[in-house]
Amino acid sequence: MVSEQEKAIIKECKSKGIRLVILQFVDMLGMTKGVSIPTEHLEEAFTNGVGFDGSSIEGFVRIYESDMVAMPDASTFKILPWGPSDRKEGRLICDIYRPEGKPFEGDPRHILRKTMEDAEKLGFVFNTGPELEFFLFKTEDGPKVVCEPYDVGSYFDYSSLDKSSDIRREATFSLQNLGVDVEMSHHEVSPGQHEIDFRFSDALNTADNVVTYKDAIKAIALSSSLHATFMPKPIYGINGSGMHTHQSLFYKKNGKNAFFDPKDKYNLTDTAYHFIGGQLKHARAMSAIVAPTVNSYKRLTVGYEAPVYICWGRKNRSALIRVPEYYPGMEKATRAELRFPDPSCNPYLAFATMLKTGLDGIKNKIIPPNPVEEDVFEFDDRKLSKFYIKTLPSSLGEAIIELEKSKLIKDTLGEFTFERYIDAKKKEWEEYRLQVTKWEIDKYLQM
Repeated sequence: MVSEQEKAIIKECKSKGIRLVILQFVDMLGMTKGVSIPTEHLEEAFTNGVGFDGSSIEGFVRIYESDMVAMPDASTFKILPWGPSDRKEGRLICDIYRPEGKPFEGDPRHILRKTMEDAEKLGFVFNTGPELEFFLFKTEDGPKVVCEPYDVGSYFDYSSLDKSSDIRREATFSLQNLGVDVEMSHHEVSPGQHEIDFRFSDALNTADNVVTYKDAIKAIALSSSLHATFMPKPIYGINGSGMHTHQSLFYKKNGKNAFFDPKDKYNLTDTAYHFIGGQLKHARAMSAIVAPTVNSYKRLTVGYEAPVYICWGRKNRSALIRVPEYYPGMEKATRAELRFPDPSCNPYLAFATMLKTGLDGIKNKIIPPNPVEEDVFEFDDRKLSKFYIKTLPSSLGEAIIELEKSKLIKDTLGEFTFERYIDAKKKEWEEYRLQVTKWEIDKYLQM
């Protein structure tokens, strides 16, 4: 039997002439997957789901156990705002099940939901507010992408007649139509780099919004013959793109911010300090999840406003975790900003890992080291040692080694996904390691 909400969706599709609905989910690496069905089959999809071959999806099942079922989540239904006005499509995000009706343990959405249930058992709701940066590149001869920024703007530059401003404006309208509460948009530091921020929400809803956001930005850019990329470091010598994530815990029983203490110097509770302590403790292992590609570690280098050192502070944007300043009357905004995730991560796995490491800090009352309010990039080895400051892994290979040692993250992802994720990342690192690059040819060929 379909629910009243599902009946309302079917009715809306009929009344608005929506003939196709895309059923979406993401694979282990965060790549969007989907299948389109005619709306005539929507009731059947709500009742029984839609079967597909899981063995062809990264991180899913083996070929002899390939049958999987995508079950649409009615709460995620939206009408996509792009495309011809007379041929609009609907969109539903799906949960993945095994044929016998059990949630698939490798479904990233299921992994995040399960981790959020752990937080709820402790009385908390986990909220996140990510800031995804992206580049707009030129194209030529149709789909060919030119690795050259579309504009030469810098931080907060604005021109009402510039095509990149048009894209941000159109993307903002599209995201609002998709139910994403956009707070602001602006040009970022590097040429061709932009950011559109949306309001925080519970982590599952936010992860859904991240997937929606990336799809929307790419679609709007393509309609203007530009290419939007969320690659962490597409151009050498300029700032890369991050996904700084603002995090907070709220008490489930009364809706108050569990991080806020008016009497503390930093306006933080013990819960907040322990949460930060847990994330700092597990940061090196967490890096393989939140900064998951070879290219991620080209961004995490000194001098480009991306963190390298494992420390925290308030006004210090070189720190791994920053606690934004408190403003009177803004208790709900008390939060910890994790600054080393990037947009190439799977948001469901990233948020699950962020939450689990923070909860480990709370359960074990992990005290973070003293805050650092100086530019850590200026520290020498002696000063780093004085503050007991460690560094993030310098490569994906190093990050994988740290991840393999983490029982906590293995428990978070589950053995099924943990093993497949490490295998995929080892293959990626080995493929990269064996490449012969232009830099090597220029450096060594005529030596």
